[in-house]
Amino acid sequence: MLFRQLFEPISSTYTYLLGCEETGQAILIDPVLPTWPRDLAAIAELGLKLVYTLDTHIHADHITAALTLKRESGSRIAHPAIDALPCIDVPVQEGTPLAVGGLRIDPLFTPGHTDGHHAYRLGDRVLTGDALLIDGCGRTDFQNGDAPALYHSVRETLFSLPDGTLVYPAHDYEGRQVSSIGQEKARNPRLGGDRSLADFVALMSALDLAYPTFIDYAVPGNRECGVCPTDVPEDLQQYCRQMRDSRQG
Repeated sequence: MLFRQLFEPISSTYTYLLGCEETGQAILIDPVLPTWPRDLAAIAELGLKLVYTLDTHIHADHITAALTLKRESGSRIAHPAIDALPCIDVPVQEGTPLAVGGLRIDPLFTPGHTDGHHAYRLGDRVLTGDALLIDGCGRTDFQNGDAPALYHSVRETLFSLPDGTLVYPAHDYEGRQVSSIGQEKARNPRLGGDRSLADFVALMSALDLAYPTFIDYAVPGNRECGVCPTDVPEDLQQYCRQMRDSRQG
């Protein structure tokens, strides 16, 4: 398997490029709208063809590049079936693997950050989206977020994976790239150790986080698989415009 972790700095989002060396097929997981040219260039450099894009959930901090990549490359849009988006080509759900050439991607239903959130397991690694971050987790105060649901998603689904499973999150704000299930079980300050459900719910309720900067534009745009709304103000246009530079992790 070819594996690349690409970083978009405005929203601190990791996009994952996975490629099958035998068939040349590739998939992008959580692609971000302004960085689609970079992602296609990386795919071409590796001699691959993009066949799917796949998001972990309906994002609130950036707009997916799924629709643009479909137009530019002919890729198909995969997305959790539970969100019932009319623009998707391939609905995914837990229990039904997605094949990309010889690669097998197993969806894991992990609600809590949003009610439709999925993580994706690929053998010895898991892409955890916003459900489980390195030393943290996604917030639960919008998009039908639910702290008890997130607690069970992480503790019962993700923490049931082997300790050596590598954890690749959808975001990191400190420059970290990878963790492991064992590490997060032992030291995650929100969900690790002997943290109880009641303690976690109290912790999440007390965060008092600011209203997300781009949510009012990102959510409707992502419900259309990646359309930047026409009324995005000038100071937020960086979320929609093509970027010239984007450092990679």
